[in-house]
Amino acid sequence: MNLRKFANPEKNRISGYRVAQSISLILISVMVSLMFVACTKEKKEQPEIAVNVRIATAEKKKIQPYLETTGTLKANEEVAVSSEVDGIVRQIRVDEGSPVNKGTLLVEINEIDYILDWKRSEAALKQAEANLANAKAEYKRKNTLYQEELITRQQFDDITTKIALAEAEIDRAKATLSISKEKLTRTKVYSPLNGAVKEKRVSVGDYVRNGTPLLQLITINPLKLNFTISEKDAASIKIGQEVAFSVDSYADKQFKGRVSLLYPNVEEKTRTLQAEALVPNADHLLKPGYFARTLIYTAAPREVVLAPITALLYDNAVIRIFVVDGDKARERVIKIGGKYGEFVEVLEGLKEMEQIVVIGQNNLSEGVKVNVAR
Repeated sequence: MNLRKFANPEKNRISGYRVAQSISLILISVMVSLMFVACTKEKKEQPEIAVNVRIATAEKKKIQPYLETTGTLKANEEVAVSSEVDGIVRQIRVDEGSPVNKGTLLVEINEIDYILDWKRSEAALKQAEANLANAKAEYKRKNTLYQEELITRQQFDDITTKIALAEAEIDRAKATLSISKEKLTRTKVYSPLNGAVKEKRVSVGDYVRNGTPLLQLITINPLKLNFTISEKDAASIKIGQEVAFSVDSYADKQFKGRVSLLYPNVEEKTRTLQAEALVPNADHLLKPGYFARTLIYTAAPREVVLAPITALLYDNAVIRIFVVDGDKARERVIKIGGKYGEFVEVLEGLKEMEQIVVIGQNNLSEGVKVNVAR
């Protein structure tokens, strides 16, 4: 019997423990490897999830470049009609809103005092004419006497002076009569333009003086459209350009006019240029004060590729969109031009008939699988 084999039982126990520990480690490593392989296989077999999106087709359309702004309709002319004489308002022949033509009788001032003044002036003229006739008759008599040396030079000069004074008196009487007639005619106030009554400033029975405003008149054909454009667009607008606009009262109707005035300066606070357009209004549908949504056409019509504004993704100065290629999303960096309602002109990066993602693009990246919702 080999007694060494049993000489150190503690050493044998330690050796057995180490063998068991090694076996355990090997088993754990095998199990971990099997789990990794299983997970990798499961991951490879998991299908790719598609992102749901909605798309729109890029279209090529003929458009006419324009600037979009807002404006206000105003009367082309606005006149305050005032009294030119003193007196009591006897009659007002129009109301607020009444249409008027040039020469329409508007207001009558009590003319009694002016009629009497006119008659006094007429009488004064007749008196002056009679005085001149007497002076001329006397001159004729004294001229004969002077020729026969029966009166002095002084007496003859006196009658000559009297004739001159009588003639001056006639001129003065005629001027006074003309003024009286003119004042009498001005007791009737007439419209200086074709338009309408905007406001009455006086009532019947009011005492007015020379210069007192009586009525406010406005022209309603044509009207004036006041609008502003930004400083950067100022170079693209010129006198005579066509302007189209709509108003809330006739939302389905488009009205047109032409640029008639560009102000000589840009306002510093708003950095905008003020402009005006004349708008025909023969049927009187438009009213001063209407708010107008305005388009100013800046170039001839041309064909462009359009994309919905909702498809654009902004990253500072970079503008991106996603298009659908088969079942994959493809990222495009684009360059845009003008905006036309809900669409924008695409100058670079998009072709006609490509499918643009308009909903769901925020969840996309290059090459992601997509599911187009119908």
